Parts: sequence; structure tokens; C-alpha cells
Amino acid sequence: MIRISTRGRYALRAMVDVAQHGDSGPVSRQDIAERQEISTDYVAQLFRHLQAAGLAEGIKGPGGGYRLARDAALIRAGDVVQAVEGPVAVVHCILPCPDAGPSCTRVDRCVTHPLWKQVSEAVTDVLDSVTLEDLRDQAQRLDANG
Repeated sequence: MIRISTRGRYALRAMVDVAQHGDSGPVSRQDIAERQEISTDYVAQLFRHLQAAGLAEGIKGPGGGYRLARDAALIRAGDVVQAVEGPVAVVHCILPCPDAGPSCTRVDRCVTHPLWKQVSEAVTDVLDSVTLEDLRDQAQRLDANG
């Protein structure tokens, strides 16, 4: 099974939550946790990665919480997933090994390697084609219909 882990799914939901509720100021960790049914500790863990990637900012003190580091239209779903998951690769041999060369000794003669690379690139392209603004708008439509 090829799948995005809980970490990637929860991070994307948390960031959409901030996009939805951040107009009036930072969104508290507790509010995100309650709405998204994620523990507050896990929310904090996710946002450490998201802050390190420059996608979110943490505001300390009373009235603090999280806000987007840039406009929702400029943050792609792929940015969020990669911030917490790392590069998208459906198989390990697609991942680059910066110092050691290819991660598999068969890469140069493997008939399936180009296929796995193409699938990984397609997944990345789909994730990069959707922004937090798109997902926020979709969430508003779902709320209006539900």
C-alpha cells in the first residue's frame, strides 16, 4: 500500500484549520486539536516541522498560537506534506543519497526504476497543484452544504 502517513495527513488538516480560522489572529493549539481531533502535543510536534520549513509561525504568550507564514494561496499541499514527511517517493530507490550516490546499486539497469520515478513525480505534481487556499475554499463549501 502506498500512503501518506498520519503525520502528513494531520499536518495538512492542521494547516487548513489555520487558514480557515486565522483571519482574526493566531489559532491556538488547543482549538486546532479540538476541531481536528488531534492531541495538542501532536499539533505542537507537527508545527515544529512546519515552522522549520517556513510555512507557519508560532506566536507565544496569551492569545498566541499559530499563523501561516505566507498567504494560503502560496502554500501548496505538497509543501506541507514534504515539511513533515520528507520527499515524496513511492519506493526507497527514488530518494537521492547526497553523499553516497544512488540508493540502490541496480538503478542504472533496473527496468522499473523509471516507472517508480514517474509515479513519485505524479504524486508530487498532484500535491503541488493544490494550495491551502483551495482546500480552505473547499472546506467552506462543505460546511455550507453540511
